[in-house]
Amino acid sequence: MEGQSLVTDIHNRHSHPIELRDATVTDPFWAAEQELVRTAVIPYQWNALNDNVPGAAPSYCMHNFKAAAAQNAERHEQGKAFVPPKYTFRGFEALPEDPANPDPDKFYGFVFQDTDFSKWIEAVGYSLTHHPDAELEATADAAIDIVCAAQLDNGYLDTYYILNGMDRHFTNLKDHHELYCFGHLVEGAVAYYEATGKRKLLDAACRFADYIDSRFGTEEGRLHGYPGHEIAEMALVKLAAVTGETRYADLAEYFVWQRGQQPLYFALEDRRRAEEDGRNYEPREQNYVYYQADKPVTEQTEALGHAVRAAYFYSGVADVARITGEAALLESCETLWRNIVDRKLYITGGIGATHMGEAFSFDYDLPNDTAYSESCAAIALAFFARRMLEIQPKSEYADVMESALYNTTLAGMALDGKSFFYVNPLEVVPEACHRDERKFHVKPVRQKWFGCACCPPNIARMVESVQQYAYTVADDASTLYVHLYMGGVVSAKLGGSDVSLEVRAGMPWNGAGAITVTLPSSDEGQVPESFALALRLPAWAGGESAADSIHATGEKDSRITRTTRDGYLYLTGTWRDGDVIDFDFPMPVRMIAANPLVREDAGKVAFIRGPLAYCAEGTDNGDNLHLLHADAETIAADPDSVKVNEITFHAQAAAQDERGLGEVEPVDLPMVTLTIPAWRESSQGAADKSLYALWQPAQRQPTEVTLIPYFAWANRGETEMTVFLRS
Repeated sequence: MEGQSLVTDIHNRHSHPIELRDATVTDPFWAAEQELVRTAVIPYQWNALNDNVPGAAPSYCMHNFKAAAAQNAERHEQGKAFVPPKYTFRGFEALPEDPANPDPDKFYGFVFQDTDFSKWIEAVGYSLTHHPDAELEATADAAIDIVCAAQLDNGYLDTYYILNGMDRHFTNLKDHHELYCFGHLVEGAVAYYEATGKRKLLDAACRFADYIDSRFGTEEGRLHGYPGHEIAEMALVKLAAVTGETRYADLAEYFVWQRGQQPLYFALEDRRRAEEDGRNYEPREQNYVYYQADKPVTEQTEALGHAVRAAYFYSGVADVARITGEAALLESCETLWRNIVDRKLYITGGIGATHMGEAFSFDYDLPNDTAYSESCAAIALAFFARRMLEIQPKSEYADVMESALYNTTLAGMALDGKSFFYVNPLEVVPEACHRDERKFHVKPVRQKWFGCACCPPNIARMVESVQQYAYTVADDASTLYVHLYMGGVVSAKLGGSDVSLEVRAGMPWNGAGAITVTLPSSDEGQVPESFALALRLPAWAGGESAADSIHATGEKDSRITRTTRDGYLYLTGTWRDGDVIDFDFPMPVRMIAANPLVREDAGKVAFIRGPLAYCAEGTDNGDNLHLLHADAETIAADPDSVKVNEITFHAQAAAQDERGLGEVEPVDLPMVTLTIPAWRESSQGAADKSLYALWQPAQRQPTEVTLIPYFAWANRGETEMTVFLRS
């Protein structure tokens, strides 16, 4: 009975995101980010997909699609005489013996290389939605023609097995990413269809989905498996929404419930493959935690394993929980959310503490200098947060989503849009990155591209679709939720009428702005409409006390009333055309200490202003940042001792080698930096001292420390960086 009431409450309150076409971004910050993606990142990544970026690791993505299309054409031409390739395992990453002369008929790259295209086309779709570009659309159409030409007659579309041998397809779901590639293909196809109305790629995705649907299920004779790398779950829910085919959502539900059921499918698969290969099978059941597949999701209480896979899976579980109303799934989502946010979340909105398996570590283990915090993982966390908002609007979900977007996601791309981080540490000493094998995964400057290139196109598609994360609408069309404050226009049907909101905001640099309501007019004049606007009360502005910073014109004559619930201010009543909501959120500098159980941050503090985490770089503060101490007592006693500086940040860095490593082209960006009172522990005479000596009080040299937004670090050359300072 208790579970049923929860389900009822979900159905009464859950919402859905605004369609991308119904929201535009005009504020200087995000509009500049989207323009950067349009003008620099998308063209750059198209060149990368075609292996045309000097000094960058080759993608081989379009090479593989062309090879598969040529083989498919040969198959159709020869008919029954065609001899398909027999499966040959060539490693998780296959590279040509002669990099300058790859075989045009062979597959190269990682087993998931197809997704380079899928994420690129998704970003293209989002871009074309608001910025039509005939040349870009023609390029995309030509690419889609190549991709679709590679599809087999049965609907299967994964170049790794098409080129290496279909006799082993769907035999290594655990590691070979076929369903992951399918998921990204669906998301790219949906985005391109919604932008252009062209169905070619969408139809190809549907045929692949139909083939998968015909092969998987609990019935006898079907595969009882599920994705090794999750994403198909949420992609299928999206495909069902676009096509109206509920069986796609049913397939997503199957994948969610089947995962981790006994007997473990991956264990059966591993055994079967070992027998076929003539190897001894050695069960390693504990390894399935890495895939979130050691037990059913309803029994999982801790976020474990590969962080991107996990957050993608949790996002899919949340999608299925929302559309089915399954209370057990919702409870699992909330349990896993609490474990992440309360014990495994970096202050920069990143997740995944260890490079061993790119995974979550144990509770409260959040090292700064060896952090993995993959760019894709922060994006996956934003996916999860938005889906939790769709189930039940609670400001905490939006607070975390905002932090992941403004900090780790944006840090993954240089300010010129031409180099990228895979790993996002919170502390960097360049010498250690170069000489300490334990930190080789940490890069002090961004890379031009990666052979495993999941992060760059993931960032592109997130930035181009960020407005979808700003708003949701209640399923009964009674309420529009404002989760993120970004300038732009959003349209929705509320209370039976088409309503438009024009948002002006100064985020992330200041908390002031206004929302103007536009309502349709009839021949008799403008008709007042009844609905609610729910505005998030950010934790960084004081949470529910921030409601005092919001004022609606309709409150003066009691047309609009206010209530606060779950961190949102609900302004409800009769609205008129031209009504304005003014807000001016306080944006104090907050000095933050980690939970004492986070050993790496004991005795340290970090600084947050608005949604932004800040860091110190050697460029501004000299070497040996570990000798800097924030004067925490002074700052706590007098918050005004921290200076807030409005500056123009100049990004530029020279290339470190002939491949362009570390290069950042000149970019000027309005920015707010912080200057905090501090002291530096003297290192005078350090070179002459013994390695160890009798303890003496540190010699304090009063100084100031300049802090810049975390997303902007490593844009002025290779230097030290730290988010946490000793206090």
